Amino acid sequence: FLGNRSIRLSLGRPDLFRSQLRAILRASVHENIRMMYPMVSSVEEVLTANQLLKRCMDELDKENIPYNKNIEIGTMIEVPSAALIADKIAPHVSFFSIGTNDLIQYTIAVDRGNKAVAHLYNPTHLAVIRLIDHLVKICHKFGLWSCVCGQMASMPHLVPLLVGLGVDELSVSPQHAPIIKDVIRKLYYTDAVKLAQQSLISESSDEVDKYCKEMISQIAPEVLEF
Repeated sequence: FLGNRSIRLSLGRPDLFRSQLRAILRASVHENIRMMYPMVSSVEEVLTANQLLKRCMDELDKENIPYNKNIEIGTMIEVPSAALIADKIAPHVSFFSIGTNDLIQYTIAVDRGNKAVAHLYNPTHLAVIRLIDHLVKICHKFGLWSCVCGQMASMPHLVPLLVGLGVDELSVSPQHAPIIKDVIRKLYYTDAVKLAQQSLISESSDEVDKYCKEMISQIAPEVLEF
């Protein structure tokens, strides 16, 4: 988990990364393509990746190969260090995708695959909620849009909390999409904001979980079984 992977591997293999960037840019001519750098932990990684991306764009221009010059570039925020310096990363990207699976396990220092500590993996941990709140506020400040992906986005009773925190988009698997959409349709935004504010000043993760389940039991009790 903490090895040479994601953006580290890409920057360590610039020839391979360049081929990938060129392929994505060429596909972006269809204008439904967005790109994000995974596992970012520093501003320098984003700057270096953007520099290589600019070189690829210049090459395609010289070769008269079309691509979307306004392609949206974002970063996955799944490392606490990236979350804490999000204000420094924000000026160089268009969006943040908050990867909750890794962000939770790195924040709480819990390997989900380790049975001895897996029970400590908790999406309603106060540190996690506060990090998401911090990231969304940074996005609003810099005019970025935010997305939450990972298991947390697919948990129906946590949807009101994420909406209340101001998250713009939830990325879920096709099988979960109808349930999540149903919850959002039945939700009053003002109630979601109150839930989020209440959660941010709560005393424990169990308390946050309780608030979330109480709200979902009122608007969509049928989804509690998922």
